[in-house]
Amino acid sequence: MSAQTSPAEKGLNPGLMCQESYACSGTDEAVFECDECCSLQCLRCEEELHRQERLRNHERIRLKAGHVPYCDPCKGPNGHSPGVRQRAAVRCQTCKINLCLECQKRTHCGGNRRRHPITVYHVSKVLESLEGEEMDEETKRKKMTEKVVSFLLVDENEEIQVTNEEDFIRKLDCKPDQHLKVVSIFGNTGDGKSHTLNHTFFYGREVFKTSPAQESCTVGVWAAYDPVHKVAVIDTEGLLGATVNLSQRTRLLLKVLAISDLVIYRTHADRLHNDLFKFLGDASEAYLKHFTKELKATTARCGLDVPLSTLGPAVIIFHETVHTQLLGSDHLSEVPEKLIQDRFRKLGRFPEAFSSIHYKGTRTYNPPTDFSGLRRALEQQLENNTTRSPRHPGVIFKALKALSDRFSGEIPDDQMAHSSFFPDEYFTCSSLCLSCGVGCKNSMNHGKEGVPHEAKSRCRYSHQYDNRVYTCKACYERGKEVSVVPKTSASTDSPWMGLAKYAWSGYVIECPNCGVVYRSRQYWFGNQDPVDTVVRTEIVHVWPGTDGFLKDNNNAAQRFLDGMNFMAQSVSELSLGPTKAVTSWLTDQIAPAYWRPNSQILSCNKCATSFKDNDTKHHCRACGEGFCDSCSSKTRPVPERGWGPAPVRVCDNCYDSRNVQLDIAEAQVDDEGGTLIARKVGEAVQNTLGAVVTAIDIPLGLVKDAARPAYWVPDHEILHCHNCRKEFSIKLSKHHCRACGQGFCDECSHDRRAVPSRGWDHPVRVCFNCNKKPEKSNECFSSRAWTSIPIMTGKRLLCRILSSGGVYLQWPKKELKQHSS
Repeated sequence: MSAQTSPAEKGLNPGLMCQESYACSGTDEAVFECDECCSLQCLRCEEELHRQERLRNHERIRLKAGHVPYCDPCKGPNGHSPGVRQRAAVRCQTCKINLCLECQKRTHCGGNRRRHPITVYHVSKVLESLEGEEMDEETKRKKMTEKVVSFLLVDENEEIQVTNEEDFIRKLDCKPDQHLKVVSIFGNTGDGKSHTLNHTFFYGREVFKTSPAQESCTVGVWAAYDPVHKVAVIDTEGLLGATVNLSQRTRLLLKVLAISDLVIYRTHADRLHNDLFKFLGDASEAYLKHFTKELKATTARCGLDVPLSTLGPAVIIFHETVHTQLLGSDHLSEVPEKLIQDRFRKLGRFPEAFSSIHYKGTRTYNPPTDFSGLRRALEQQLENNTTRSPRHPGVIFKALKALSDRFSGEIPDDQMAHSSFFPDEYFTCSSLCLSCGVGCKNSMNHGKEGVPHEAKSRCRYSHQYDNRVYTCKACYERGKEVSVVPKTSASTDSPWMGLAKYAWSGYVIECPNCGVVYRSRQYWFGNQDPVDTVVRTEIVHVWPGTDGFLKDNNNAAQRFLDGMNFMAQSVSELSLGPTKAVTSWLTDQIAPAYWRPNSQILSCNKCATSFKDNDTKHHCRACGEGFCDSCSSKTRPVPERGWGPAPVRVCDNCYDSRNVQLDIAEAQVDDEGGTLIARKVGEAVQNTLGAVVTAIDIPLGLVKDAARPAYWVPDHEILHCHNCRKEFSIKLSKHHCRACGQGFCDECSHDRRAVPSRGWDHPVRVCFNCNKKPEKSNECFSSRAWTSIPIMTGKRLLCRILSSGGVYLQWPKKELKQHSS
C-alpha cells in the first residue's frame, strides 16, 4: 500500500495534516486515510503503523485533491450513530478531529471547546463530484444484477438438483471460463440470512426469497451468481428450525461449508450465543476429520495446484445488535477476534480448519440495517487469494458432487446423540459388527472404492457367527499371512477321487503355498488338532451384507448329488429322441390288429389336437383309435376285446357307450389274443421302468435338504429367481449358485467356474453376477467346517437310492461303482 509521494502530490491538501503523530509528530501532510484506524496518515506513519501484524490488512485509501475526510465521532467505536458515514464540515485544531455539523454542535457548543480554533472544509463542490461518481458506479452495479435469479442447488434430501457441469454453469448464468469464488451464509432460522445476501450482493433485490411467515422460507440450498464481485452466492437453511431429516440437513450444511471460500455466520442476537461457537468448532473438527481427504482427492482430480493447508474457508461473523454494544466496545485495548478465540477456548472448541475468523458488527438504532461494513469486509477477503484462489465453476460442481456421493444416505434421528452439531455418525459408515456391535471406522460409501469394513477395536468370538478364521502357520513364520479353509478334497483331486479320499481320510486343510498341510483322519489314532500344529486362529468382525461366516465347506453330499443329477440329466437328454422312436416302433410291432399304427396318428381323434414329437399317444382299448391324454383318461373293462375283467384305458366316446356290446367275430378275437399278450408284457415293462425313475427321483428330493451346504438358501424360501425375479413353478426349476448360495433359474446360472473358497475346486454352476467377480482364493470362511458332518460314502448312498421301492437298476449302479470305488 505504501509508495513514495511524488512532488506533484505535495500541496494537494494543505489543510489536512497527519492525525497519528506516530513517526512525524503531526507535522507532515496527510497522504492516506485509514478507515479502520479512523485517521489521516502521512507517508511515514502509514508505513510504520501497518507493518504490525494486527494492522496489516486495514483498508486505506490515498487522498486526492480536495479530499474531505469523514467525521471521526460518527465512524468511531464510540460514535453516536455507527454505520452513518457523514462527511466532516470542520476540523478542530486543538482536539485534532474532524467533525460534521451535528457532532460540532453536540461536542463544541459549550464550555472551553467552543473557543477551540477550527478549519472549515469547503466541501460543496467536492461532495457533488464525489456523490456523482458514487451514484454512477452504484447505478452501473445495480444494472449488472438486475437479471440475477437464484436456483435450487441441493434439496432437503441432499440430492443435487443440477445434472452436470454444463447445467450448473447455465443456471449460474456465467461464462464457462470465468474464475470465481464461493460465498455462503449460515445462521439460525429467522436471523435474516437471505435478507443479508440480497442487500450485501444484489442491492436489495429479492434474489433469495424472504418471508414474514413463521415457516422457513429457505428449504435446501439455493445459489446465485453475483457478476459484480464474480462470486457464487449460496443461501442455506437455518439452524434450530422445526424440520424433518434434521441430521441429513445438518450434514448438508457442512458440504456447503467445505466448498466455500468465504463463510458468513449471521446472528441477530444482542449477545453472541454458545451455539455459534459450537457450530463453527464442530464444523472445523468434522471438516478436518472427514472432508480434508476427500477434498484433497477432488483437488488432485481437477488439477488444482492448491496446498492442502489452504483449503479451509475464511469466516466472517456478522453481528447485528439493537440494545447492546458491539463486541470489544467496552474493551478498546482488545481486538474482537481475540475475544472470539477466548470464547472458543472456554467451550473446548478449536476452529483450526478455518484460515481466518473475522468479526464485523453493526448496531441498528433505527432500521434499515447498514450492510456497508459487511460489504467492505467481504470485498477485502475476496481480494485475498492466499487462502483460496478463484476457480472454474466446473471445479466447484465436481467438489460438491464428490462430497455428495461420498457422504450420503439416511441417518436415523432417533439413534443420534446430538451432543455435537456434526457427530461422526453423519459421515462414517453405518455398519455395525454383528458379533461385537462396534461400528465401522471408514467413511460412508467406502465400498464403492473396494475398501472393506474396518473397526478400531478387536472383535469377540460369537458362536452364532463362528467368526474364527485360520491362517497357515508356516507362511506366517515366513512373513506372509495366508488364510486356509477346511474342505472336502484337495484342489488337485478329481471330484469322485476327492470324495473317496474324504470318506477314508476326512477333510483337508490346503494352503495355496504349502499344499495339503493336514488331513483329519490321516492316522488310525493320535491325530492332533490342527490349531496346535499347522494353523493360527484369529477372531474377526462380522459385517452385515457379507456371508463370509455363514458358510460350510463340507459339501461332499451335495457334490455327490450333483454328480448323480448330471449323469441322470445326460442319460435323459441323450436318450430322449431314440427312446421315443424305439417306443413307437415297438408299440406298433406288438399292438393288436385293430389298433391304428402310431405312424398314422397325427392328431387326437376327438379334439383334433396335433401331436408333437415329445407328446404321448394313447390307444383306446375299445375302438383302437389314437387320442391325447385328456380325451382318453377314463377306464373300464373291455372283455370283448380280450382285455379281461380289469379296467383299461378307453376314450370318452367308448366310455359313454359302455353298455353297448360290440359285434366282433370270434375268429378276430382269437387272432388278437397273441398280440394282446405281447402288449400286456410291454405295458408291464413300461410300468417297471416308471417305478425305477420314481425310485431315483424321490430319494434325491428327500436327501437334497440334508446334503445342502449351510450357505445355500433353503428351497422352500426361494420363490423367484434372485436375478430376473421370475417366479418358480413346476416347469421352471430352481438352481443354486455354488458361490453365493442364492436360487436362480437356468438362464441366470448357466455359467460354470471353480469356486475354491467354497470348496469347489472344479467347474460348477454359478450365477451371472458371481461369474463376473474375481475369485478370492484366500478368503476367510467359517470354522464350522472343522466338525465333519456324518455322510455315507458314494457307493453306499448310491446302492440305497437305487434299491428304494424294491427296484434294482443294474446299468447306472455298475457304472457308478467304477467312479465311487
